[in-house]
Amino acid sequence: MTLAKWLLVARWIRNSRTSTTAKLDQKGMGYDVHITRRKHWVDDDGPEITLDEWLELLKLDPDMRLDGFADATVDGSTLRVEAPGLAVWTHYSGDGVDGNHGWFYWSRGEISVKNPDVEILRKMHSISTVLAAAVQGDDGEFYDSEGTIIGSGEASGMPRPKRWWRFW
Repeated sequence: MTLAKWLLVARWIRNSRTSTTAKLDQKGMGYDVHITRRKHWVDDDGPEITLDEWLELLKLDPDMRLDGFADATVDGSTLRVEAPGLAVWTHYSGDGVDGNHGWFYWSRGEISVKNPDVEILRKMHSISTVLAAAVQGDDGEFYDSEGTIIGSGEASGMPRPKRWWRFW
């Protein structure tokens, strides 16, 4: 999948959902939360969740469905993105409401969700437990089983990487 396609899908997902957590609401734009085994999700090195592990989990979880694609209608045109690890949480209470879905995207050895609400954060935590991983937001914060922020990368002694777009 090209970066341009992913950004379009991310915009579609962002526009189709409003988040209910304070951390996510304050962003005002797309915000990813990751299931990762790395100290910080953005690290290039560190333990990864393999695609095979993710696919095996999807086979065992009756609430998840591996689609391998996502369709979105943007300005009257249908956009289709295909990725081998793209899955949807079918028991999400918002699934299918106004085109909304709980998309889980595997890439780079982690699973990401764009703008998850508390319900999805809870599902992410249950998946992370099975995969011996953690739930971490873009800014390095960690989430517990209730979808509540429990600490940040800085609080745990892990420095947050500086974003390429921040000059200060």
